[in-house]
Amino acid sequence: MRPTGPWLRAAEGAMLLGPDGVPAPTVFAEMSALAASTGAVNLGQGFPDEDGPAEVLEAAVRAIRDGVNQYPPGRGTPDLRSAVAEHQQRWYGLTVDPDREVLVTAGATEALAATLLALVEPGDEVVTFEPFYDAYGALIRLAGATHVTVPLRAPAFLPDEEDLRAAITDRTRIVLVNTPHNPTGRVLPREVLATVVELAERHDALIVTDEVYEHLAFGGIHVPPATIPGAAERTVSISSAGKTFSTTGWKIGWLTAPAPLVEAITSVKQYLTFVNGAPFQPAVAVGLRLPDAVFAGIAAELGAKHELLAAGLEAAGFGVHRPDAGYFVIADAAPLGYEDARALCLDLPRTAGVAGIPVSAFVRPEHADGYRSLVRFAFCKRRSVLEDAVARLAALGARR
Repeated sequence: MRPTGPWLRAAEGAMLLGPDGVPAPTVFAEMSALAASTGAVNLGQGFPDEDGPAEVLEAAVRAIRDGVNQYPPGRGTPDLRSAVAEHQQRWYGLTVDPDREVLVTAGATEALAATLLALVEPGDEVVTFEPFYDAYGALIRLAGATHVTVPLRAPAFLPDEEDLRAAITDRTRIVLVNTPHNPTGRVLPREVLATVVELAERHDALIVTDEVYEHLAFGGIHVPPATIPGAAERTVSISSAGKTFSTTGWKIGWLTAPAPLVEAITSVKQYLTFVNGAPFQPAVAVGLRLPDAVFAGIAAELGAKHELLAAGLEAAGFGVHRPDAGYFVIADAAPLGYEDARALCLDLPRTAGVAGIPVSAFVRPEHADGYRSLVRFAFCKRRSVLEDAVARLAALGARR
């Protein structure tokens, strides 16, 4: 008998579908399988293929050898919570109580899940930008809420103020702000964030942020929404170590928020993973305390990799929308004669030996038209891998 139940039905109903009805997670798996079967360079999946700072890795090894292998405290180790609070003060001037206003989670996705399940009631509305990370739709649906989106249209990938004002209403419980943004790589400017805060105050909504690419800005300056006047008392700020330190498999995330919100979120989190990653928590604390130059170097190296891939895509004939931050560059396949990026992504591993992801996988079917020819490519790979991809794409450009 096929398993069923309210949670399964909610998850199925929440799947983000591409314009041809294919679930987003299926698209990612399909493109990765196609890359593997054809020997293509896989620039579809957004995880690094190089290790992060040696100090962070060595701290994890040391913790394992020192016996830090059992359940950590439910809210996270005191040292990591202190490191998170220090990080918020050091980089953004935000004062956070490590004992009452910090929660360590199994990555940013669990932080998002626990937050939405704790703070949203059935029938509430949650506003996100679109395109959006595919987990948002599923988590909003699992919480019983209605998902409202505000488009980020090419080429600027910035929201229109009128669209924002129409979307955020008295029915809005949470505005979920992803900056730097996945998949577009846009860093939302302060004036956009100020409008979000103004509207959240007016309609008594909470702000939840996804800032996992906060230290990977190479073309803009990341402004945490909680730093905007009036925001801190209504904001849950979420981030993680995976992207910054190239440790995506460790799944160490955190959130900071006013103590009553952290209490509510913790009451849900304890029934999700309970705790996680004991030996990785002291390692992430080490990472968060690394010198500024390390963080600058990480962003600069990623920016250089972006330039390498973006130039190769332009030479191959794509239109390129250059990001401000993150792991991804958006390329327009229309100049190559492809109005349907999914069709291109199915062809590209065989014709050019490179795999990408159609941006339509991050967009609702009814909103896909403005994104139909766009492809997301990941540049968080070794330079040699990117050079290989660029060489293969050059052959595609030569056939134009």
